[in-house]
Amino acid sequence: MARLGFARRLASSDRCLIGTWVKIPALEPVEILADAGFDFIVIDQEHAPLTFEFVYQATVVAQGAGLSVLVRVPDRSGSHLQRLLDAGVDGVLVPRVTSVGEASAAVRQMLFSPGGDRGLGLTSRAGRWGATPREEYVRFGDEEVMRAVQLEDRAAIEAVDEILAVPGLNGVFLGMGDLQLSSGLPQSDPEIQKLVDRLLAAAQLRGVPAGTAVQTAEQARQAADRGYRYVMVSNDTSLLRSAAASVVADLRSRPA
Repeated sequence: MARLGFARRLASSDRCLIGTWVKIPALEPVEILADAGFDFIVIDQEHAPLTFEFVYQATVVAQGAGLSVLVRVPDRSGSHLQRLLDAGVDGVLVPRVTSVGEASAAVRQMLFSPGGDRGLGLTSRAGRWGATPREEYVRFGDEEVMRAVQLEDRAAIEAVDEILAVPGLNGVFLGMGDLQLSSGLPQSDPEIQKLVDRLLAAAQLRGVPAGTAVQTAEQARQAADRGYRYVMVSNDTSLLRSAAASVVADLRSRPA
């Protein structure tokens, strides 16, 4: 059975897809998250010391367990994109995109010619080491891999209509933490919420799935109700810390 790429999975789903961040450089958490029932994981190379080799291994394990795999690359330089796509990841998040030019440069590196500059790698894992016909390999890469940009400051979101018009861009992610930091405003501020509404309206108008990250299940429900199509809830390190802290607190409140 052919694998369903993340872009097509989003388009065909009647609900918001739920994932979480992977920051621990070990494969066991990946299996645990798959067993827990998440739809996807996002391997975080921007805020965790994760190597390409780990990303490759985690991608194989996660996809074998039924998870879609997105990768947040370390920066917007594009230096990591070719190898990650050759590794067969289901999508890429490019952080700190602030302009149409930066979005276009990132997306072009993830599209095959004539739409972009991605190199042909038929003998890579993405091409099943040469077993996938060239036409299907190119089609899957262009139509089913998600190419998303992270908008994390006010100016970028104010330019969201132009950014989402970039040919081949098929995903957007709102970075609320950095938006608050760059604007100096809390998430509850009406000005921040107007920016969120602007992004979601532009995404809906152009049919581009919008995603964000939250800390709790209730926040994920609220995000889905608001129109987000994919949401990351917490991360592997925080989930472990929360569970461990809860056990210790319970034991200390009622000594064994």
